[in-house]
Amino acid sequence: MATSPLVLGPMIRYVDETSASVWVETRSAARVSIRAGGRRWEAGTFAVHGHHYALLELDGLEPGTVTPYALDINGTQAWPDSGAVFPFPFPPSMIATLQPGKPLRMAFGSCRTSVPHDKSGNRTHGVDSLRAYALAMASGGDLPWPDLVAFLGDQVYADLTSEQMQEFIRARRDIKEPPGEELKDYEEYAHLYYLAWSDPANRWLLSTLPSAMIFDDHDIRDDWNTSLSWKKEMEATSWWHGRIVAGLASYWVYQHLGNMSPQERAGDAIWQVITRHAGGDEIDVSDELDRFADRADQDPGSYRWSYCRDFGDTRLIVVDSRAARDLTPDRRALVDRAEMDWLDDRMRGGFRHLLVATSLPFLLPMGLHYVESWNEAISQGAWGKRAARAGETLRQAVDLEHWGAFQNSFRDVAGMVTEVADGKRGPAPETITFLSGDVHYSYVSEVERTSGSRIVQAVCSPIRNPLPRLMRSFAAVMSYGLATPVGALVARSAKVPDPPFRWSGVKGPWFDNNLACLEAAPEGLKLWWQSGVVEGGDHMHPGLKLVSSVTVVPRGAETGGKRL
Repeated sequence: MATSPLVLGPMIRYVDETSASVWVETRSAARVSIRAGGRRWEAGTFAVHGHHYALLELDGLEPGTVTPYALDINGTQAWPDSGAVFPFPFPPSMIATLQPGKPLRMAFGSCRTSVPHDKSGNRTHGVDSLRAYALAMASGGDLPWPDLVAFLGDQVYADLTSEQMQEFIRARRDIKEPPGEELKDYEEYAHLYYLAWSDPANRWLLSTLPSAMIFDDHDIRDDWNTSLSWKKEMEATSWWHGRIVAGLASYWVYQHLGNMSPQERAGDAIWQVITRHAGGDEIDVSDELDRFADRADQDPGSYRWSYCRDFGDTRLIVVDSRAARDLTPDRRALVDRAEMDWLDDRMRGGFRHLLVATSLPFLLPMGLHYVESWNEAISQGAWGKRAARAGETLRQAVDLEHWGAFQNSFRDVAGMVTEVADGKRGPAPETITFLSGDVHYSYVSEVERTSGSRIVQAVCSPIRNPLPRLMRSFAAVMSYGLATPVGALVARSAKVPDPPFRWSGVKGPWFDNNLACLEAAPEGLKLWWQSGVVEGGDHMHPGLKLVSSVTVVPRGAETGGKRL
């Protein structure tokens, strides 16, 4: 059987009312074209470290239309691939433009490992909820189709690799030499993305459902940028520089390039290099991209990974809470000053719903929030140098590095959110909702307020990487029950001020592999979580079950105080 000229994709990325972006990886230099609705769009590939990519910008589309498409490579159809063997026939891949005035419906989640979907893989990692969702959508059921899926971090695990990834590593280098089973360079990142996106069901889903993405730590390494001492420890190794350059360069290619609108891409320096050579021979941007990635790591202010999109009466702000950190001890910040100013400009009222997507939960369970704020204080010297060293060890050991561990940033954003909710930045939205992942359990919390917007935290984690049962118990103990008053006491002992507001749980926690959805429905913001379930021992064709749901209604519209 002939090898397909298409390695990965097509993936539908940024889509608005009249344009769509389609990303592909090809086996060699090529001209790539999309045929849809009687029209044709074409682009040449660009090369990065021996790999070949194209991003096609489809313009002049009609709003609110759903159009089948085909993809050609060098004039020959490569997608749909008639030679592909799928579990069952998948529907045609579509380009669905946004319909003006239609309320947003989107899916979101984080933390997805790439292991086989057979009985063994499901036993160790659970059913891939994204794949279960794809199969349910492809089967022609009555599930509502989202306008977008947002992947909120840990799309790939560069530090905790699967057996399949380790086989690839062993074939090209001594896995006993640093960095061992972890990723070393761009070639290994490219293979990791291949493992993540090549399953037929997920590949079909991503060929039709537009996607937005942001990284978290495992896209690079556990605890990425947790503190200055962590960064110095990594930079002292022989392999870290190559790793961070490859990680950010591959992230730009595989994830970030498709996050940008055509207008934003036009202002991107690397994309400008690529487009200046459009129509000629394939350009290799490896050196430019590596220099860019190195600069983005050393000087976070030189590039912005965050982005903002408006969907009618709903605004979605996607915040980089990893690369944009300021780790200088006397001005520690989860997002640096320039990034905070950017966020401040976009935290505005006048929308029905304001969604703030950040891989790390802004509102952890209060007990854990207190513990993280206490840990930050002692790590910064509140109890002396010896306690500071112990605090840093604890911080890295149990991942105490969320918003609560960066109190200056937490309070800055809390101030912005409160002003928006109180109508001081334009008409107050019905809801302000933080969408997050990372913690490997899902929950919903709400700030305790009697007026203005509802402020909600909705977490969906993991898509496929469940916590071991012992860790589930630890997470529950650390987050709930006595953890709140005890955490408050230890935080005050380190002279940490109380949070500017209180919040409490509405739903959760639950530890299933999940994919969450939300909808700006007439009655309020609807949120629900779905998980894959094996039926009749058929591991390759899991079903989909509802795990939990909640509707956040406008203030004053509750019935008996309930919002469920």
